[in-house]
Amino acid sequence: MRNQPATPRRVVIAAILLVAVIAVGTVGYVWIEGWSWFDSLYMTVLTVSTTGESGPRPLSAAGRILTMLLIIFGFGVLAYSLLALVGYVLEGQFGIEVELQRMRRRVAAMHDHFILCGFGRVGGEIARAFARENTPFVVVDLSAESVARAAAEGYAVVNGNAADIAVLKEAGIEQARGLITAVDSDPDNVYVTLSARVLRPDLFIVARANRSDSEPKLRLAGANRTISPYTIGGRRMASLAMRPAAAEFVETVMSAGTSELQLEDLTIRANSPWAGRPLSALAGESEEAIVLAIRRGEAMIFRPAPDTELQPGDELVAAGPRQALLNLETRL
Repeated sequence: MRNQPATPRRVVIAAILLVAVIAVGTVGYVWIEGWSWFDSLYMTVLTVSTTGESGPRPLSAAGRILTMLLIIFGFGVLAYSLLALVGYVLEGQFGIEVELQRMRRRVAAMHDHFILCGFGRVGGEIARAFARENTPFVVVDLSAESVARAAAEGYAVVNGNAADIAVLKEAGIEQARGLITAVDSDPDNVYVTLSARVLRPDLFIVARANRSDSEPKLRLAGANRTISPYTIGGRRMASLAMRPAAAEFVETVMSAGTSELQLEDLTIRANSPWAGRPLSALAGESEEAIVLAIRRGEAMIFRPAPDTELQPGDELVAAGPRQALLNLETRL
């Protein structure tokens, strides 16, 4: 997380003053009394802490003056340091720092996850969909309020500008499965896409387009897919009006709200034993799962023929019960 309340300035000042007093006292005893550095440091700590113990050796007149000055200034600095530390703990800053460190460790341990940039209305829905599917993801947002809401819902978060390369690295982009940028501003989505594409040329990126003329810009920036919430919403409403039963069926399948029928993307890996084999052989292994389409490069093959030869990199769009899809995925 970034842009969170840092260590209060008064705590930093108190620490600097305390170190300065100890350093001056140590050097003073070495110079005035001719003691060793350890004895001088020991005497300085005893004096500043006002324990009342005697030093390692008798003091000269100049040494006594130095001791009195250290007692006066050292006690004041020590009292200020203690008050600053107590205030730091009572104000909850210490707890915040502990939580920040815990969150950093949680994000650092993630892999094969999604990075969700933006936690507004659209980003919130995406996060809840990920959570329902038990898909690991981390939320990145510049707004401390949005980050706090995401953290309150139990999501891993990073507070910062997603267009910042350092922030994307903190979110684990090197180990990420994909990135979704759902910020309200199209220029910001372009910058996020550019930064992510520079760091990970192979990363799958989905970008939100608030305006229709932003989609080609996002694709040029490196987005694999662009989505306009307003366009999708309009089409969905029109479909419900014209074909309510069909639209509700698709919504039921896509929402993953039932285990009886779901849609899933399955990829033929380069070393898959099914590469070079016909689709009919794969379909025969799992009668409950049906391959509806195959994406091969930019082309989409709908209702592929049984003798269609599977190739490495093919993306299969399959439908069926959740367990049948899981079994099919393990064989690929």
